[in-house]
Amino acid sequence: MNTEELIEKYQLIPHPEGGYFRETYRSEGVISQNALPPNFKGDRNYCTGIYFLLPQGTKSHLHRIQSDEIWHFYLGGSMTLILIHEDYGVQKIILGSNILAGETVQFVVPAGWWFGGYPNLESSYSFVGCTVAPGFDFADFELAERTHLMSRFPESEDLILKLTSEL
Repeated sequence: MNTEELIEKYQLIPHPEGGYFRETYRSEGVISQNALPPNFKGDRNYCTGIYFLLPQGTKSHLHRIQSDEIWHFYLGGSMTLILIHEDYGVQKIILGSNILAGETVQFVVPAGWWFGGYPNLESSYSFVGCTVAPGFDFADFELAERTHLMSRFPESEDLILKLTSEL
């Protein structure tokens, strides 16, 4: 299966962070804003899920959200997730099916961490799923500002340049 077939089969559309996606699940249950931490500016569904496709040559731009996000590997080649946090620095995670080589099929990005990723060179695409709880809302989505991250993490300039665009 190639990227065009996946886009057609799963009716994927372009995602603002890069790649293609389609929401596949949004729980009916809702958490009221007064039961959520103050950084949430409204009610949120309990949980949401998407398919997410990154063809070779594309990237998931560095961004952060207010909820934990669980990444699940499905098809294609491995991808690298980059995580950046003020207190913990930079981490690289390889999401893929070759667990004997240190790849992982599932990984949790904690709420508030900057993260992004890209398919590894041997991959024509990486097809993954993302589960977010409390559920995803674009009001919680923030694309990274390149100059801000480069001033905070100058040792990671190459990764930041790779996973951001000038605004």
